[in-house]
Amino acid sequence: MTPVVDAIEPAPAARVGRARLRVAVRVLPALLLTALALAGPWLAPHAIDTPVTAPYTEPGGGAPLGGDQLGRDVLSRVLAGGRELVVTSLLVAVLVTALAAVLGAVSALRPAVGRIVERTCDVLMLLPAVLGILLVTLSWPDGGRLAVVTASVVLGVPYAVRLVAGAATPVAASGYVEAASVGGERLWYLVAREVLPNLRATLLALFGLRFVAAVYLVATAGFLQVGPQPPAADWALMIRENSGGILLNPWAVLAPSVAVGLLAMSVNLAAAALVPATGRKAVPTL
Repeated sequence: MTPVVDAIEPAPAARVGRARLRVAVRVLPALLLTALALAGPWLAPHAIDTPVTAPYTEPGGGAPLGGDQLGRDVLSRVLAGGRELVVTSLLVAVLVTALAAVLGAVSALRPAVGRIVERTCDVLMLLPAVLGILLVTLSWPDGGRLAVVTASVVLGVPYAVRLVAGAATPVAASGYVEAASVGGERLWYLVAREVLPNLRATLLALFGLRFVAAVYLVATAGFLQVGPQPPAADWALMIRENSGGILLNPWAVLAPSVAVGLLAMSVNLAAAALVPATGRKAVPTL
């Protein structure tokens, strides 16, 4: 019987190895793009605010992607324009996921509080994203990146709370949580030790979606010029500034557009790949 056991033993290990390889393949693009965006300012071949060609010059010579509306190197500005977007989007995604985790768990454990939270979220969800960004950033003293972060968090939390509360409700009604509650455990203990550890898959998938939504909102703010201001190198700002010359040098618009799209998709795929297989059935609505 020993040879039979030896023959079938490697199969589970092989499956685990293939699963890890698939996860690595889906996570690697996000890591590379994020690292490139963060290190981009040091990799730029030219200064981002110094003209090196004539306006809207086609790719060639010392400008592989041509020049923008002022003759600045498009490649250098694309490399330098992703850091703030990545950092801001990560910050927004972390804040939204953390707030939604706490509020959603509390809503599931305390139905009376949950009804108030849900009604507040319903009201905030009626606010269009663009209008919300304009209301917050234009009323904020000096506007800037902090205003964009605040607007993105305010707009993202209502949707996230609804999703987390829906996933936390069956967990809060389970026997071990009820036993801990009857045993006199405090609310913070129930949230941190009993509910949230069982929502890891939901929260990880939610983080990926909130990052994509944050990229959209931060890019929208840049396109509306209520976030970064010229001559800053920002992908969304580049799209707006160079849209008038898209026929002369399409790369001035296409390069930052493709960068935003690839960043959002790769991070979302990475988050989905990292969701534990046992928890994927718990997040079908995400």
